[in-house]
Amino acid sequence: MQPVCLITGASAGIGAALARVFAQHGHTLVLTARREAQLNALADDIAKAGQPRPHVIAADLGAADGAAQLADAMRALDLEPAFVVNNAGFGLLGDAATSNRGETLAMIDLNTRALTDLSLRFLDSIKRNRGGILNVASVAAFQPGPGMAVYHATKAYVLSLTESLHQELKDDGVRVCVLCPGPVDTEFNRRAGVPQRYFPAFLRCPVDEVAQQGFDGFMGGHRVVVPGKLNRIATLLPRLLPRGLILAAMGWRWQQARTR
Repeated sequence: MQPVCLITGASAGIGAALARVFAQHGHTLVLTARREAQLNALADDIAKAGQPRPHVIAADLGAADGAAQLADAMRALDLEPAFVVNNAGFGLLGDAATSNRGETLAMIDLNTRALTDLSLRFLDSIKRNRGGILNVASVAAFQPGPGMAVYHATKAYVLSLTESLHQELKDDGVRVCVLCPGPVDTEFNRRAGVPQRYFPAFLRCPVDEVAQQGFDGFMGGHRVVVPGKLNRIATLLPRLLPRGLILAAMGWRWQQARTR
């Protein structure tokens, strides 16, 4: 079977940017997301740039059998993952108590269950090819987040899981890394219902820079990558300050946003 790099949520944003970076470094790609037209457009762009055209497999990883169907489709093409990039996910802005419960549970399914499934499902081929797993979380993973409570919780899960897998799999020669970007101008904000100026501008990083730093850190064997100096400082504060103080500050910020 041909070893490939599988990238989920590759139709736009960080996933598409990561696809371009991996392709530039000679990786044969499998791109997956729900939107097949966007995936094919990205695959065409990568091919026009002189890299092998990625394989495109449209899949709904939020569905209970989504990961299994993706695995079956790859097997039918005689492909096996050497690298898995778990980028698929979304957020929701609003009070948890009044948010749409169906959408909230769908977010948990995609952000945590599907990511866990794909992180573990292909371990045999990842080990065989001495590859790795790159999971995309967020600076939200480092603190509670009133206003995006469940999203923050899912990313905290991704951070914890990835760090544990990094330790468990390092003796097998498997790289495991978590990319934790701050605010990025992508479709994420529109899907989450986040106003344009909700996140401080000084924390924003260009999506191409996030993807390149993620790739470099992953290939360099890093456990955690946080693009941007100010974002790295922001991830340290919850470790240095009392948890209650961080929670109160995040809660105050959400209250201010609600009253605008």
